[in-house]
Amino acid sequence: MEFRYMQEQDLEQISRIEKDIFSKPWSKNDFGKAIKDSNNIYIVAKEGNCILGYCGLWGVAGEGQITNVAVDKPYRSQGIGEKLLTYLIQEGEKKGINAYTLEVRISNETAYHLYKKIGFWEAGIRKGFYEEPKEDARIMWLGNI
Repeated sequence: MEFRYMQEQDLEQISRIEKDIFSKPWSKNDFGKAIKDSNNIYIVAKEGNCILGYCGLWGVAGEGQITNVAVDKPYRSQGIGEKLLTYLIQEGEKKGINAYTLEVRISNETAYHLYKKIGFWEAGIRKGFYEEPKEDARIMWLGNI
């Protein structure tokens, strides 16, 4: 398995995974715009020609807003999400990012425990943050805020 920056040729597979996992998926165009911004970091986990998962962040003034974390359903429970996030944070540090934030659905206990394992802590709740279905989000942080 290799970890590398997301590229244009990855977007078709990423869009398929995104649609399969999320109720309000990002479009291929959304990802295309995100990877063109030099402040952002988008990473894929790849084996052969197959994208196993991806994650990304928007970087602003030393902080990284983690926007996407996804592992394709057949490849879950293999530590790929943790490796992706660890790689993303290492790449962020190279760009001077020293604090990371994200939102996670209250009901997504698997993701919540992964973030806690990596070192994120819960800072609060965003009421009604998610739609389809409507749900609150935990706000989580890692690093120096």
